Amino acid sequence: VADMEDLGAAMESAEQEGDDTVKSSQPREMVTSSQAKALKKEGYKLIGTHSAVKLCRWTKHQLRGRGGCYKHTFYGITSYQCMEATPSLACANKCVFCWRHHKNPVGKEWKWKTDDPHYIVDEAVKTHVKMIKETKGIPGVNMERWQEAHTVRHCALSLVGEPIMYPRINELLGDLHSRHISSFLVTNGQHPKAISSLIPVTQLYVSVDAPTPESLVAIDRPLFSDAWERLKESLSLLKDKGQRTVARLTVVKGWNSDEVEGYAKLIALGKVSLVEIKGVTFCGKSDASNLNMSNTPWHHEVVELCQTLKLELDRLREKGGPDAPPEYDLACEHKHSVSVLLARVDQFAVEGKDGRRIWKTWIDYPKFQELSARHVQDPTFTFSVEDYTAETPSWALFGSEEEGFDPTDTRHRKKKKYPKYRQFDERGVPTHDHNNEELGLEERKRLAAMMDEKVKQVGCGSTVTQLKGGEK
Repeated sequence: VADMEDLGAAMESAEQEGDDTVKSSQPREMVTSSQAKALKKEGYKLIGTHSAVKLCRWTKHQLRGRGGCYKHTFYGITSYQCMEATPSLACANKCVFCWRHHKNPVGKEWKWKTDDPHYIVDEAVKTHVKMIKETKGIPGVNMERWQEAHTVRHCALSLVGEPIMYPRINELLGDLHSRHISSFLVTNGQHPKAISSLIPVTQLYVSVDAPTPESLVAIDRPLFSDAWERLKESLSLLKDKGQRTVARLTVVKGWNSDEVEGYAKLIALGKVSLVEIKGVTFCGKSDASNLNMSNTPWHHEVVELCQTLKLELDRLREKGGPDAPPEYDLACEHKHSVSVLLARVDQFAVEGKDGRRIWKTWIDYPKFQELSARHVQDPTFTFSVEDYTAETPSWALFGSEEEGFDPTDTRHRKKKKYPKYRQFDERGVPTHDHNNEELGLEERKRLAAMMDEKVKQVGCGSTVTQLKGGEK
């Protein structure tokens, strides 16, 4: 027998115990119903409780014989056999240029239900292949490529979120490799411990979005208060990984296109194999940031930044010291993506019989799978970048006439668009049309006047932009 007061206290205690049990044994799912709805609306196919896949536009482009992505040009992947996925929709940054418009969750550490890695890979591949099957009716699809696309050969773990946050990332990578699927893993450099414990991946990226602590906070808007220190530690860990490593620079005109010396020092920390420099892609207006088309650089501006960065790396190398970077040079470009590749000369360049430099930035994928499988059998076995390189074709090289566009495909330009130009003067005013024929004097005067007017509107060089919250 108990009176009402005692009974009420007993019920409250039981409820608290029940709540604690639920919280400790059943972590909540990562994605809320509203977030899931927003992600699905943008074309994401959700896998389990925290993963997703989405069909890349370059997959559809190459299926139609209209060219592959920059990874096809730089590294020789087959774009129509590449699956874009993530095992973690959550991220520790809220970058102003994020093309996902911040529909995904954010967090510093993993606090959600954890799905089985083999289930994630299996469902991701099945879902990707299903999306490939749905492309059969797209006009111009090459049926031979369409059949081959049913076999996934590459996985870009860069869809959205921070893949390396997933606690069982090594098991997931191992499953991909066991299926002979190469791995391109992109991280924002906020989880150095996870980087240090990674198994060998085909290519490991760290995003280097800003050259100074202040600009990193402004651009990446990180949750970690020590984001700059975390980025530097992550980059430092890359030099000991053994496999191909990449510093990826996304150029946002007016935000992070200055302070080249800062970028060079960060690259030197990791002595990375490759440096990808890519102009930001404007993906439409978003309440999450105030970027617009004026923040998207032209290809020649990215080339100029890349050349300046190379000179700065050369200066640091000549200066010497333990942090001196290796020699880098411009190896490839993909003008369609506004992308340029700097590569380490000691790892990717050999001298040909005629004395000319031969670049080997492409990947021997079967060789990587062989080396990776051997490492699984014997964890003491190690291999290096040079063990799985392949020669880069001439059309992919920097300065080639094809500008990184695979000549086996056909470039299609939409009608009723502004004319495309091939060459520009030092101000960025076009001098040659899409057929590489020199423009007439009157047309060049007209375009120069347009440039003058645009400069008056948006300025030139660095600009300071104030966001809604007052930050600059």
